[in-house]
Amino acid sequence: MTEAEQDTAKFQIFRAAEGKGLMEAGCMEVKPFTPVQRAGMDKAIAAGYLGGDQVTVLTELPGFGITHVWFKEGYALPLHSHDADCMYYIVAGSLRLGTEELGPRDSFFVPCDVPYTYKVGKGGVELLEIRHKTNFNFVNHANGEAWWNKAAEQTAQHAEAWKNATPPKLNA
Repeated sequence: MTEAEQDTAKFQIFRAAEGKGLMEAGCMEVKPFTPVQRAGMDKAIAAGYLGGDQVTVLTELPGFGITHVWFKEGYALPLHSHDADCMYYIVAGSLRLGTEELGPRDSFFVPCDVPYTYKVGKGGVELLEIRHKTNFNFVNHANGEAWWNKAAEQTAQHAEAWKNATPPKLNA
């Protein structure tokens, strides 16, 4: 039995307070942006984009990855894909995926390499992102300058509120 297999064979507890930020955990490789994407992201960051999300890696085991995600109201999630299958479970709040409105206890599956995005609902959305692997990539498919301009504008409209935002509440 390999060391990795021995690690997954042990009973373990993972505390949210000990979770790392997505970039700090080093589990996501961001593929290079095009010049339009880079300029757009820089514009969105200047408007306060980095204040619109809170992402924490909760579990990293061979074959298992769970990340807690809180996107605040007004957060613009670019069309993107990952090289891993992803299962999402909505803890609180809501989102619109295509024509579907999803809320607490709903879930959705995105296969490997399929581009997707969703619109964060009023009050934000809190969800769990579950993957069958711990290292994955982020490929940005938001190529249009118009999309990035709108994202920067939307960010500027919400950036001040994001400073004092609290996660959405679960309505039982």
